[in-house]
Amino acid sequence: MLRQLRNDAGKTRDDAADWLEVQAPTVSKIELGKQAIKPPSVRLLCTLYGADAGTTNTLVELARAANQRGWWTQYRETTPEYFLSFVGQEADAATIWSYQSEWVPGQLQTAAYVEASTRALKPDLSEEQLAQRVEFRMKRQEEVNRDDPPEMKYFLNESILRRPVGGADVMREQLERLVEASRADHVSIRVVPFAAGAHTGMFGSFVMLQFPDEDVPGFVYVENLQGAVYQDTPADVEAYTVGLSQLDAVALDQEGSRAMIANAAGAL
Repeated sequence: MLRQLRNDAGKTRDDAADWLEVQAPTVSKIELGKQAIKPPSVRLLCTLYGADAGTTNTLVELARAANQRGWWTQYRETTPEYFLSFVGQEADAATIWSYQSEWVPGQLQTAAYVEASTRALKPDLSEEQLAQRVEFRMKRQEEVNRDDPPEMKYFLNESILRRPVGGADVMREQLERLVEASRADHVSIRVVPFAAGAHTGMFGSFVMLQFPDEDVPGFVYVENLQGAVYQDTPADVEAYTVGLSQLDAVALDQEGSRAMIANAAGAL
């Protein structure tokens, strides 16, 4: 409906992006139903497009209802809003690429690993809050590994295998889980070994998503201690795409990676 209003008003995606003070690809994702839009932004667009009050109110209510849907919304009290937004978009992805330098990717973590890593990051959480975070992570895994899962391609720094998060028993279980997960048809897990030397992943962890019926990835998601950044300009996406190709060149293949992970588990 927003796309139709824009076309009827003779406005371009660039016009809408400038009005909202966002990037044009963001407007594209909103119109394709790949990204949620908040009610105030709907009102702004309706003003730009000259929509009448009835149409505006209808669209605002639709946006408000859409933002309440999704299993992840029930975890708002214990999970940052920026991450819930990402999980909502992850649910629609056709392909997920991820490079992680310090932690096992969330979609592959065991409950015990989630608990131990969360305790390290958030030592002041109550037992109830911790339990909710573990529950959220497990539910996220169920959703992303549904009947028609996205293609998931992970690159892991070898340091992840060597750091015994939660102790030897927890880490052994986690590594065995990685070995098991690597056998799934839609999952690729490849280790970037210390022997690779300097590589592009040393700039930090990131996740890149591509959505159905789109020719290029939609954005790159980069977390920090205080939040996250969505990098969605063509130049950003191209830079990380090149970075992934460089990781592909230095990472072990899937069989070699599986062997290294299994050996690390056996050494604990």
